[in-house]
Amino acid sequence: MAHVACGIDIGGSGVKGALVDLETGEYIGEQIRIPTPNPATPEAVAAVCREVIDQLDVKIGVPIGVTFPAPVFDGVIPYMANLDQSWVNVDVDELMERYLGRAVVALNDADAAGIAEVAYGAAKGRDGVIVFTTQGTGIGSAIIVNGTLLTNTELGHLEIDGTDAEKNASSGQKTLQGLDWEQWAERLQRYYGHVEFLLNPDLFVVGGGVSENHEKFMPLLKLKTPMIPAKLLNTAGIVGAAYYAAQHSS
Repeated sequence: MAHVACGIDIGGSGVKGALVDLETGEYIGEQIRIPTPNPATPEAVAAVCREVIDQLDVKIGVPIGVTFPAPVFDGVIPYMANLDQSWVNVDVDELMERYLGRAVVALNDADAAGIAEVAYGAAKGRDGVIVFTTQGTGIGSAIIVNGTLLTNTELGHLEIDGTDAEKNASSGQKTLQGLDWEQWAERLQRYYGHVEFLLNPDLFVVGGGVSENHEKFMPLLKLKTPMIPAKLLNTAGIVGAAYYAAQHSS
C-alpha cells in the first residue's frame, strides 16, 4: 500500500481535502477547504476537486479517495440528498478522471468515516462486527467486519415503530425537538437496541459532533454491546477516503 494518499470530503457547505500519512492516519500539511459551489452540479464540484488537488500539489500516482453524502455503487450515485439532483446516475469515476486527470476511488462519507475509525481511531485493533454511526441531521452508518467495509448501509433509515429511525433518534432531532439527554437516550436505546438485535455487533462507535458529549448519554444506555465515541471527528472523512483509495487503487 502507498505511504501517502489524498482524501477529498464533499459536503453540502464545503469541499475539504488533505494529504494523509497512511502509517499514522494524520494529515501531511494543512487541510484545504473551498466552499461547495451553488448549484453543486457534478461539473462544478469536480472543478473544485481539481482546485483542491492543485493546491495540495498531489503528485501523479498518489491514490485519491473522494467521499459523497450519498451511496456510491460501482462509481455511480443512485440518489442524492444534499447536493444537486443532477448527480443522480452520474458515473463519478469517469467524471473525476476527466477533471482531475487521474483515477479516483469514490465512496459514501459515512463509510469513509467508519473505516477511518477502524484503521486509525477508536476501533483500531478491534476485530469482529463493528457498527459505526454518525449522529447529525440524520444517522449515517458503516459496518466493518474484521477490517472489511460493507459499503452503502443505511441503518439510519431502519423503520422502527412505523417511522424512519433517524426522524426520532438523530442528534438533529434532539436539537429540533428540544429533548434533554435523558429523553434522547430513551430514543437511542430503542434505536441501538434494535440494531443490536439485528446484527449482534461486537462494538458500536458513535461519531458526529454530539460524540464529544458522550458521557451525557452513553452511560444511560443499557446494551449488551460496548459503545465508544469516535476519535477522529472532523478528519475522519478525509482520512478514511485516503485509506480506502490506497487499498482499492489499481
